[in-house]
Amino acid sequence: MIKRGFDVVFSLLGLIILFPILLLISILIKLDSKGPVLFIQGRVGKNNKDFNIYKFRTMRVSSEKKGLLTLGNKDARVTKIGYFLRRYKIDEFPQLINILKGDMSFVGPRPELRYYVNFYSEDDMKIFCVRPGITGLASLKYRNEVELLKAADDPEHFFINTIIPDKLKYNKMYIERRNFWFDLKLIALTIIKVIAK
Repeated sequence: MIKRGFDVVFSLLGLIILFPILLLISILIKLDSKGPVLFIQGRVGKNNKDFNIYKFRTMRVSSEKKGLLTLGNKDARVTKIGYFLRRYKIDEFPQLINILKGDMSFVGPRPELRYYVNFYSEDDMKIFCVRPGITGLASLKYRNEVELLKAADDPEHFFINTIIPDKLKYNKMYIERRNFWFDLKLIALTIIKVIAK
């Protein structure tokens, strides 16, 4: 109840306070490239149910047809404004709507595409006992994931066989340790890491 209350209050406050910035970013995205302001994609959430995640669009329209993974911060599909939004995680701001709706929380396992969830074992499915989050233990460890994928000989194989299992390990650790104060610590660490960039 405390966690959900925190999510509702601060996601609503965030949307109200950040509204002028969100509006400005929306205008810049429209000026920078053709396409919608938001990128909406199906992800897997609590209780293994699908939901639509909201992000500011940082790639050119239909870029996902050229691959589901982003390879490096200089992926040619990323727009000019998209580089900036990704660098400072600003593209994640629309997920405040997901939090307000109850699809997500500020802290929890990052929601994955159904395609990759199909590779999970039965034990891995326990991570769906909580709402997915904007940040978490695995997110902090893999904040430079796109660069790791770029350096891999076979990014898809590396993601499925190395990154996903390790992320799941950290997500399970989070579930075992989760409490309100631990969530606040992870939020603070995330802010520090983003600012440090």
